[in-house]
Amino acid sequence: MVDSEAIGVIARLIQELNRLPGIGPKTAERLTHHLLAAPQAEVLALAEALRDIKEKIRRCNQCCNLTEFDLCTLCTDPRRDPATICVVEQPRDLAALERGSQYRGLYHVLHGRLAPLDNIGPEQLTVDRLLRRVQAGIVKEVIMATNPTMEGDGTALYISSVLAPTGVRLTRLARGLPSGSVLEFANNQMLADALEGRRTF
Repeated sequence: MVDSEAIGVIARLIQELNRLPGIGPKTAERLTHHLLAAPQAEVLALAEALRDIKEKIRRCNQCCNLTEFDLCTLCTDPRRDPATICVVEQPRDLAALERGSQYRGLYHVLHGRLAPLDNIGPEQLTVDRLLRRVQAGIVKEVIMATNPTMEGDGTALYISSVLAPTGVRLTRLARGLPSGSVLEFANNQMLADALEGRRTF
């Protein structure tokens, strides 16, 4: 018979797993029982990985991508073109573009998009850092690669108005991406076509 303290610990883990996106109560319960049956080393490795992403991962000082270092590996790669910056909403969008292997410039991660109904304004994004990068004078083109949604388009329009006085060339990904979709789920060819067919913003 399982004692009440153990039931409390199990219930707490189910509750915490249930908070994760895409994890319902049944899946959370199934995962909990899998972890109970798994070898201790496997479970502790998972716990250590979870701790490490909170303690070791930070935002790159230049592009705001996720990294363990002051600058991410993309920003320190000498083969990258520093004159071009591709602006994305989230690190997962950057990862999707990188899988396409067509783009050789640098990135800037906003960590969100303007959403007034959710109280997300420019101050919650990294627009000020982007402006400072452009004002440094090295950047010649900024590619707006926000998602082709109403919020993504609104964010791109706002950023273009902020950057317009700098004289930098502003372009937008071609609509090889269906409106209302997100970069994360686009295939490599769609992303490559969108980059290749970008147009002046």
